[in-house]
Amino acid sequence: MEKIEVRRARKEDCPRLMELIQELADFERAGEQVTVTLQHFTDSGFGPSPVWWAFVTTVNGIVEGFALYYIRYSTWKGQRLYLEDLLVTEKMRGKGLGKLLFDQLLEEVKEKNFQGMVWQVLDWNKPAIDFYQKYNASFDSGWVNCAVDNPGFRP
Repeated sequence: MEKIEVRRARKEDCPRLMELIQELADFERAGEQVTVTLQHFTDSGFGPSPVWWAFVTTVNGIVEGFALYYIRYSTWKGQRLYLEDLLVTEKMRGKGLGKLLFDQLLEEVKEKNFQGMVWQVLDWNKPAIDFYQKYNASFDSGWVNCAVDNPGFRP
């Protein structure tokens, strides 16, 4: 019998979270793009001014999934929970762990009185899209993702 638990991430979970982040990046065909160090990751979540929070799901005490988020401010909507990443290890998919994490995020939205939750999903990730559709999520194809990776760059 497997003991499944959902809880807030703790500082000591960070090495395992980094392993899962790498697994997610590999799945998304971008494994070489993970450049954050364990120290920076840990400090960013558990230092004096955290910028991210997470829930983990454990199976028999081992972290097998996580949902990492931060607070996003929308000038139109107000504070919203931004789901940065949600992953359940490949061997544990189909056991309801993703649902447990997602439901916990929705509870967090209610408890913190956020105005909603937003996230991105790759257009080729059909299992994830199917999962989110069960929650009646809306999908917005009208926006294009943009980023500047080198903040010193100026035209």
